[in-house]
Amino acid sequence: MWNALVSAYAVLAIGSVIPFAAVYGISNMQTGDKKRAMGLAMDMTTIFLVGIVSVLLNRAFGIHMGFYMILLFMLLGAGLIGNAQYRLRGKVDGLKLFRAIWRLSFFGLAVLYVLLMLIEIVRFLAGGEWE
Repeated sequence: MWNALVSAYAVLAIGSVIPFAAVYGISNMQTGDKKRAMGLAMDMTTIFLVGIVSVLLNRAFGIHMGFYMILLFMLLGAGLIGNAQYRLRGKVDGLKLFRAIWRLSFFGLAVLYVLLMLIEIVRFLAGGEWE
């Protein structure tokens, strides 16, 4: 059972566009609210992007810390945005902070996903090793 879940996650992570389109389409059909559907699709796809981008970072740079690097940048961003919230409002809204970091992570990880996947494709076509 666990292997099936891991395999399903791997397939969805590699083709991150598939869960994005599926969640967006289903949510848009159910609610009719395109903005809410887009936000939900971004939130769900970020889960898959974290996994695949961490693996791609590990492969591209020969490290085993891709996930921790992503987590570090998310925490640094949370610290910066939390500080800005505190300076502007005098308090930190945890839910807004988490949502902002999660959505910003989606954009950053999507760009990294495209770049690192292109690097892997070029490496494969050039005859590099494919593990």
